[in-house]
Amino acid sequence: MAEQNNDLVLPASLLDTDLYKFTMQQAVLQHFPGVEGTYRFTHRDKDVFFTRACFDRFQRSVSQFSKLQLAPEERDWLAKTCSYLKPEYLEYLASYRFKPEQIRLRFDPLPEDAEKDARGDGAARGHIKIDAVGPWQETILWEVPLMACLSEIFFTTVDTDWNYDGQEEQAYEKAATLLQAGCSFSEFGTRRRRSYRTQDLIMKAILRAQEDNPDAPGKVSGTSNMHLAMKYGVTPMGTIAHEWFMGVGALRGYPHANATALRLWEEVYPNVLQIALTDTFSTEAFYKDFLSDPHFARQWTGLRQDSGDPFVYAPRAKEVYQQLGVDHTSKTIIFSDALTVEKALKLKQQCDELGFKCAFGIGTSLSNDFRKASSNGKEKSRALNMVIKLSSVDGKPTVKISDEITKNTGDPATVRHVKAIFGIPITEKDEVIH
Repeated sequence: MAEQNNDLVLPASLLDTDLYKFTMQQAVLQHFPGVEGTYRFTHRDKDVFFTRACFDRFQRSVSQFSKLQLAPEERDWLAKTCSYLKPEYLEYLASYRFKPEQIRLRFDPLPEDAEKDARGDGAARGHIKIDAVGPWQETILWEVPLMACLSEIFFTTVDTDWNYDGQEEQAYEKAATLLQAGCSFSEFGTRRRRSYRTQDLIMKAILRAQEDNPDAPGKVSGTSNMHLAMKYGVTPMGTIAHEWFMGVGALRGYPHANATALRLWEEVYPNVLQIALTDTFSTEAFYKDFLSDPHFARQWTGLRQDSGDPFVYAPRAKEVYQQLGVDHTSKTIIFSDALTVEKALKLKQQCDELGFKCAFGIGTSLSNDFRKASSNGKEKSRALNMVIKLSSVDGKPTVKISDEITKNTGDPATVRHVKAIFGIPITEKDEVIH
């Protein structure tokens, strides 16, 4: 977030978001134009509180998002760099403006802080509610910049016990270690970055590490952030995301939602961007469709792991490919779930032993890995554990049934219904809306 005038925090540009938001927006425009789409914010750590001052600053910032628009040079860069974005889509994006009236914000003070909130000094603690409501093709772009904005405001308004000391050096060392170990990785940290400055520092550091290690077998593949990809001349990276499968399931039916989502995606991107995310309704449910139609295993270049035990993932994927008679050594697995350098190194070793190609999308561990300044580097400064997920399309609730139960989202009744369709055990946690 580059602009901070009069305490506002705004994206550096309309491109200051992740690639997958644009690729999915194009797919929504092609297949589901005009369908209503609602997104909802969840902060998973209930012992972390926002303040009224933080909320008010966030509200003021969001009200100014309508100022963002695609610059001519950005459109030219997109046309040159992302040939899969069609001219008619780029024309739509050039005319796109955020509509702050689509955002519904609410601050709920803690009961013990209600009187303090009434006094209006901004110090009252509480929870924030965020909904984005409007046409899916428009609301789809709110997720990433809203979270990046809120994180930066929180860490300059509520939690200020940190500083930038050592951030560039830390990122450089992480990148150098990954490169020397032969890991191909991308920077995926926009949504939960501590600040725009942090993500910018990280990009400079990891690219410097690559420049300083020209003979290392690893590679910095790029970044998910389109603005930084353009700024540093690197490849924008991203894959299909959960909300595509969630929306398709709600609109077209759940029994074969994975196959339907993949098929619709192929119609938009017939020969590119074909890394399949497997865990929207659980990876085993995904494999049922995968096994029933070998086309997907042959056509799609790989799979993305985003929840559950990552060390179970590759061995199971190998079994599935072998059942289908598909050479798994020609496929890539992208790991993107809460990665650290140590975890990536172990997963790389496992994939090497199994014969898979692999790559890594590393987010929070790069863009929000800080220590409390007051602890002299001994105590970790927690990142915000937040998501904004698609909650309904065309008035129908959407759900995500992850390989990790704490990542489940959606209306409990719909979660139970979809679990029954896929033969997934129902637990008491299904009664909780995440």
